[in-house]
Amino acid sequence: MSSVYACPLSHQLISLTGADKLSYLHGQITQDLNKLTNSNFLWTGHCSAKGKLWGVFKLFSHQDSYYLSGSSAEVEQSLVELKKYAVFAKVDISASSNRLIGLIGDDLSTILTELGIAFDDNIIACDFDNGKALKLADNRVLLMVNSQFAIPDSVLTLDNDAPWQQAAILAGEPQLSSDAIGEYVPQMVNLQAIGGISFKKGCYTGQETVARMKYLGKNKRAMYIVSGQSESMLDEPELEVQLGENWRRAGKLIAQSFDEKTNILTGLVVLPNDTETTQVLRAKHAPEVELSILPLPYSLDDE
Repeated sequence: MSSVYACPLSHQLISLTGADKLSYLHGQITQDLNKLTNSNFLWTGHCSAKGKLWGVFKLFSHQDSYYLSGSSAEVEQSLVELKKYAVFAKVDISASSNRLIGLIGDDLSTILTELGIAFDDNIIACDFDNGKALKLADNRVLLMVNSQFAIPDSVLTLDNDAPWQQAAILAGEPQLSSDAIGEYVPQMVNLQAIGGISFKKGCYTGQETVARMKYLGKNKRAMYIVSGQSESMLDEPELEVQLGENWRRAGKLIAQSFDEKTNILTGLVVLPNDTETTQVLRAKHAPEVELSILPLPYSLDDE
C-alpha cells in the first residue's frame, strides 16, 4: 500500500467577493474569467502596466468568492496592487484565512473518497465539506480548507512542503520568489504553455506587452527546470553557464526546493530560449553546485 502525505503549504490565498468581482478581476489578469467554472481551476498571471509579473496564480471559485493561490511573495505584492483601484468597484479583496494543504501520493483514491472528493474526467475542482479541492495531477491534490478541517489519521503529515514544491517544479509550474517579482513577462515563465494567458479576452493590465511578445515574436527567454546535488538551498539565486574555459551569467532561480534525504536541489530558472538543454549550469556563489537542465513536461507553444 502506497503512502499518502499531507504537506502544510507555505503558499497563501487572496479572496475576492462582491457584485463586481468578475468584471474587476477580469481587467487585472491574463486569464479569461469567463472560462472559470465551479468544476475547474485556471492558471493566470497578474502583471504591472509594463507587463511584468507580480504573481502567477491558480484561480478558482468557491461559494461566492474567487480565490488566487500563490507564493507568499506573490500574494503580498498582488494584494497591494489589486486593492489600488478596488475602491471604484463593488469588490472586497483580502488575504484569506483559509489554509492550503497539499496531498501527494501514488494512489490518492482512498483518502479522496474519505473526504467526499470526486474528480471525473472533466472535473478538476471539487467542493467538499470543509473547502475546495483542486486536482493538479493524478498524484497531487491541493486542498483549501477552513478551520474545522482535520487531516485523517491515515495520512502522514509532513513538517514542510519540500516534496510538494519539488513535484510542482518538476511539473514546470511557475512561481515567483521575492527576487523575481516584477522581473518577467508571462511568456518568460512559460505561462502560455499551461493555458494561463488568453490572447482573445481583450484589455487587461499589461496586455499590450504580452500581446507584443506573442505576435511580434519578441520573447527571447523561457523557464527551465534544473536539478543537481547540493548541501542545501541556495542563498543566492544567480546561475552561470560555461563558455569554453570561462563562465558567464545565465539567469536566476525563481523557485527552488531541496530534498534533505537525497541532497538534490531542484529549481526553476529563466534562461535565453535558445539554451541547449545539454548545458551544465553552476551556482555563481557556490560553484561546486552544478545543475543539469531537465526536459519540460509540456510544449512552449502558445495556446
